[in-house]
Amino acid sequence: MANDASKIRFAPNGGLFMAPSPTGGTGSTVLPDDVGDGGKTAPAGYKSFGYVDESGVTITPSIETDPVNAWQSAVPVLYNVKGASFQIKATLLETSKLTTEQFYGATWVEVMSDDTTPVPTGVYRLDLSSTPELSELSIVVDWAQKGKNYRTVIPRAMISDRGGITLQRTEAQKYELTIDALDYNGGLGYVLTDEVMTA
Repeated sequence: MANDASKIRFAPNGGLFMAPSPTGGTGSTVLPDDVGDGGKTAPAGYKSFGYVDESGVTITPSIETDPVNAWQSAVPVLYNVKGASFQIKATLLETSKLTTEQFYGATWVEVMSDDTTPVPTGVYRLDLSSTPELSELSIVVDWAQKGKNYRTVIPRAMISDRGGITLQRTEAQKYELTIDALDYNGGLGYVLTDEVMTA
């Protein structure tokens, strides 16, 4: 088969979206089954994280294996699956309620005055617990090139790692998140596309 440069793909634009992980109850997040529009519009029930830094979004499926060795062979005769993972990593640029709450793992609350009749002060507070509770979320990554759309969906996930914020005069604040898939009915996630896959 000849090499075909037309099959090389880029991701010049896209979007990263989140919603609460589906519970199956009334009002629960409905997982998307369409390919979307390359990140221009959030899937129903999802919110956009906004701008991501120029390094884009990294999607890493991984399978960890253990070799099975035998007396009669100098090389493994089989590999056994030890673990699997599906990971999304991105550095967010927008300072918003959605981004900062996911980054800090806490919720913004407006501070009320100490009067007998408390009134909002216009100041917001985010309390970082010494025993934080991890929340589950659902993640969608969309991208497109030349009219061909791709969508990766992770039904259940948790933020497993966060980078540090650097405060500088000449560089924007960045919120680095690593998000790992959790088991969802025996799966980690799925990928959708409207591009016909050929040999």
